[in-house]
Amino acid sequence: MRPIVRNTDRKLLSQTVTLSTAARLADDEKLEVLRRLDQFRQWHSLDEKRFCLVCGNLISGRRIRVADETRGNGSLRLSCPTEGCNAIPMDWVLPTSEILAKVEKLAEEERKARELPSGLTTDSKTVPLHRSRDDFMSRLLKFASPFKRYS
Repeated sequence: MRPIVRNTDRKLLSQTVTLSTAARLADDEKLEVLRRLDQFRQWHSLDEKRFCLVCGNLISGRRIRVADETRGNGSLRLSCPTEGCNAIPMDWVLPTSEILAKVEKLAEEERKARELPSGLTTDSKTVPLHRSRDDFMSRLLKFASPFKRYS
């Protein structure tokens, strides 16, 4: 869903419009859709996993969203199941041991940063002692960018 806002006669109107609906598919149909629409990697089962370069999560074929863009006219679209992530198949890579190790290292750094005190006050200035979530996400995106280009 995407909010639509328009200004008419200096009044602000807001509506929510559904851009696509979730397609309900049997397992064999969903696997066939994954094979047809993911032109970048092969799918052998719905239990296979991919690493999403956008949100940094591991996703399985079972959880991938299949949306009916035309409300029944046959045009389907795949997207990441993570809330707020709009990644599509070109944003997913196979989760190799190297990728998983680097992701775990970044996650461990994030866990350690959360355990530190929020800041140190010196001369009426607060100096943060940990990295913010935005910093973590920027490091994750920096890590993931080479895989996106060459996958």
